[in-house]
Amino acid sequence: MKEPSDPRESIRAKFLVDMPEDFYQFWDFAKSLNPLSPANALSATLGLKLVGPYDVLSGKCKTSEGYVRSANYLLHYRYYYDPPEFMTVVKGDDKTLFHMGYYRDDPKELPVFVASNSATVDGVIKPRADNIFAAVCWFIDDKLKNDVNVDKTSLTQLRVKLHTCATSHSITLDTRTSRMTKRDKAVVTKCFHGAGIVVPVDKNGVGYRPLPETPAELKKILKRIVDSKTEDERTASFDPLSEIITLVQFANDECDYGEGLELGLDLFTFGNEVLHSTVLGLLPLAYKLLGRHEYAQVIEAHLKDRRTGAGVSRL
Repeated sequence: MKEPSDPRESIRAKFLVDMPEDFYQFWDFAKSLNPLSPANALSATLGLKLVGPYDVLSGKCKTSEGYVRSANYLLHYRYYYDPPEFMTVVKGDDKTLFHMGYYRDDPKELPVFVASNSATVDGVIKPRADNIFAAVCWFIDDKLKNDVNVDKTSLTQLRVKLHTCATSHSITLDTRTSRMTKRDKAVVTKCFHGAGIVVPVDKNGVGYRPLPETPAELKKILKRIVDSKTEDERTASFDPLSEIITLVQFANDECDYGEGLELGLDLFTFGNEVLHSTVLGLLPLAYKLLGRHEYAQVIEAHLKDRRTGAGVSRL
């Protein structure tokens, strides 16, 4: 397939979403730091690399003849615990698999914040800032505060340059903004990953109903399933989860689609392949019922090739 001439169209075609303006402005900033290799502009000072859809801007996603490389872009730099809502754009170290990315509740909308995850540690997604400039600024400040081995002069100089560029584009470097606070108020539940989910809920409360089990109790149920030694034991351990899935089916019939989304994401974040078939029975349907069809494609692709470790480039 011929590569679209417009990089924004190319990203949309490959990743099924539009990127915010600060994504492109940060690439220009990276080019000002390292014209020959913008993706590595933060490598020496911060140990960070621009990846994912940034590879479209760097030209890595097409051949010398201008054709698209054969790759599953929905999985390109998608780490083990990254739900469809999370899109990695910054790669960190290969020990903790720290990475940062844009988080959006609906694929048709622009991101609501930039978050981080350390995939070898857990599945927790931590909102960091409103935009990529502010997220990298948070990372710099965290390094200055907590890492005694960093070159503070170089980091301070980088922070000044980043601040100057952000200011020229009227981009805030605040880690909390009114937009993020507004989204917090719309969150119906935190989920196991902690970033929360947002689904449409009408004035009568239709759209979401909570799971019948507390997060702690649900984790106990899932642990019993995962730790089962025999098929008979696993079948018996699965019974409580089957009862919850039946309630989710009732909820779907009554348009409370958020319950299925919550349960599916909780099972995904729990992270064991024993649960993958159950996740496939929950999440694609939940996304389709919510009109988030792109995310159904992402989760189906991810569970077919869910990788641990640092090998998350699909190019």
